[in-house]
Amino acid sequence: MPTLYLSPSLQEFNPYVDGGNEEYYMNLIADEMMPYLISSGIEVTRNNPEQTLSQVISDSNKGNYDLHLALHSNAAPPALAGQITGSDFYYYANSSRSKSIAELFANNFKAIYPEPSKVRTVSTTSLAELTRTRAPAILIEIAYHDNPQEAQWIRDNIGEIAENLALSVAEYFGITLEQPTSPKRAIVNTQTTPLNIRSQASITSPILTQAPKGASLIVYGEENGWYLVSYNGTRGYAKSEFVQIIS
Repeated sequence: MPTLYLSPSLQEFNPYVDGGNEEYYMNLIADEMMPYLISSGIEVTRNNPEQTLSQVISDSNKGNYDLHLALHSNAAPPALAGQITGSDFYYYANSSRSKSIAELFANNFKAIYPEPSKVRTVSTTSLAELTRTRAPAILIEIAYHDNPQEAQWIRDNIGEIAENLALSVAEYFGITLEQPTSPKRAIVNTQTTPLNIRSQASITSPILTQAPKGASLIVYGEENGWYLVSYNGTRGYAKSEFVQIIS
């Protein structure tokens, strides 16, 4: 089974025009990617918004991942704020594999980005998620969030962006992207204690929230005895033995 470390931005301090921030919107895209990836048989580990960048890199390096994918949005220098458009796919300059991955993703992204000629691949030796990760890695700056039109394009196309990036992940792994199964309704089926909903499909991963016995959940997919679920707006993983599908 191919393995992916999915790393949406930790930068909640980078505001979007008209509200929201980089961390928030990149996590929305990651949320929408997850059902596609799981349905396609890709094992996904995802960072935790509470982690530092060094912790994310350490977490990624503890596993034997086939790809490290970082999701970001961009901002222009102050003198050019709001004036730049484009989508940048960064790769590690000393890695031919990283470059080929960036080219694959960028070529696919041209199909949905409003200005295909401004979808670029960019080499770098300064981004830590490219230079310090063991797995082949790319970092995507999806669009410029300080530009009103670009920020709105991200907001309006979360699902399409997610599907396009998931398609590129699948293509890199040489598998077919499967459409997610229809979400199912479920309830928490613990004895008395609340159900832990975690950031990853592991009992050692951080707890995002807890759902009491009998609470309603939405189930998006299954991975090695864990369900990808949503509860009160929080999406994460719960042990399938404590979740009862009802429809």
